[in-house]
Amino acid sequence: MILWVVSGLLVVFGSFDVWYFLRGTWIVIRSLLQEPVRDVVGEQVIHGRVLPHDLDHMGHMNNSRYLRECDFARFAYYTQNSMYKAFRALRATVVAGASTIRYRRSLALWEAFELRSRIVAWDEKSFYVEHRFVSKLDGFISAVMLCRQNVIRSTPEKILEFLCKKKMASPDVPEDLQHWLQYISASSQALRAESGLEEKTK
Repeated sequence: MILWVVSGLLVVFGSFDVWYFLRGTWIVIRSLLQEPVRDVVGEQVIHGRVLPHDLDHMGHMNNSRYLRECDFARFAYYTQNSMYKAFRALRATVVAGASTIRYRRSLALWEAFELRSRIVAWDEKSFYVEHRFVSKLDGFISAVMLCRQNVIRSTPEKILEFLCKKKMASPDVPEDLQHWLQYISASSQALRAESGLEEKTK
């Protein structure tokens, strides 16, 4: 019997990223138990610490772990500002359409950090979310990530109007985000030309 249980667990853990789903579920539940955040696009903070399973062969937090932590930060962000409720009500969802991250200083084993998340801007199709990893040792911003969250079956404007009961205009797009959007546009054009799609759509 024990052998069957162990074998089953090995199959489950070998086939699925179980810890990802368990932690994600826990973050959503914990966020639901906290007071809702009224400022829908304002900054929210979650706290983290570098654990042994976050390390790579160089002894600091692996670069892929930063992206994973940002996933969890968005789970908390969308839960506390009620955006998940808006998604359900409008039958919408969001998917990551693009992301970029800049690593400024390594996070070491056991180092505590804040992960600060906020919506910096939006357009007719997407929200643009910024994540900052801030070391609790000295307040240094160890990494910063930008993520384009594409809205499916709705628009950012409708989602914000649903939550705020009024139309909201996007803040001015920061200069660094403008440059990144220009890169995305240029990359899309180049890839379409490379695959021959540009000629087909003329």
